[in-house]
Amino acid sequence: MTPKKMFGPAVAAAALLVLATIGGGARDETVTVPRVEQLAATRPVTVVAAGDIACAPGKAVAATACQQAATARLARSFRPRYVVPLGDEQYDDGDLADYQSAYARTWGTLKAISRPVPGNHDYHDRGAAGYFAYFRHATSPPGYYAFDVNGWRIYALNSNCADVDCGAEAAWLNQDMTAHPRTCTAIAMHHPRYSSGAQHGDTPAVRPLWQVAVNHRADLALAGHDHEYERFRAMDATGHVTRNGIVSFVVGTGGKDLYRKGATHVGSVVFDSRHFGVLALRLATHGYSWRFKTIGGRVVDAGVRRCR
Repeated sequence: MTPKKMFGPAVAAAALLVLATIGGGARDETVTVPRVEQLAATRPVTVVAAGDIACAPGKAVAATACQQAATARLARSFRPRYVVPLGDEQYDDGDLADYQSAYARTWGTLKAISRPVPGNHDYHDRGAAGYFAYFRHATSPPGYYAFDVNGWRIYALNSNCADVDCGAEAAWLNQDMTAHPRTCTAIAMHHPRYSSGAQHGDTPAVRPLWQVAVNHRADLALAGHDHEYERFRAMDATGHVTRNGIVSFVVGTGGKDLYRKGATHVGSVVFDSRHFGVLALRLATHGYSWRFKTIGGRVVDAGVRRCR
């Protein structure tokens, strides 16, 4: 059935606007035409995300490592409104001198529009001092905040629960989500709740943050940490696939290197750890499209989904 027959001419035109943005075939996923009563009146905006980015200064570029310059070029090619670096932006220890020598030359060209989250390597520098000094335009300790874009509210969270009080963070998240309800909401953090990566896998410590987001009907979760691309079906905070859960992406493909796959996790739809790349999201009033594109130009995964 065509969008026009399903929704009528006005909504069909809006649906086709979103469908036109994805530019590649979705895999193992029924493409859902968004609930787009107001979509035609607001042009979707692009947000690009990836984590685990810059090698330490002096490390040589190779086919399998240190591809941060290539992923930065790819990110710029989407002409995004915002960029969400998903943690471990600068290896190995996140100190300010390394940020200024390596990250600044690549992804740092997008610094003004970056809305980052801290990773575990950032805390190798005491209190993530280098991270906070470099990204002082966007964040300050304890490293979690929210920003709005095109009707969406996006929560940039600090998932380093050994270094920050994630109980207090969960309380803040609940309070802010209660005070600022949105049709469409996303959370971003370094550590994924779920991952099929052999190196790290799931992160139980972030379950309280996920639970708050599930309770408030969040739509989308972004993370890095495992150096892979992976998309999950809508999941709750306790490991179950459910239509009332959150669709999540692991995008640890920002340039450092790539990890092996472990056992396929329940809910996993697409997994790729052979390519560096970025996730481009087109955020519209009542839904979003996504496209994971590699530095070689291949679209590994793409689709459209409406907000809940």
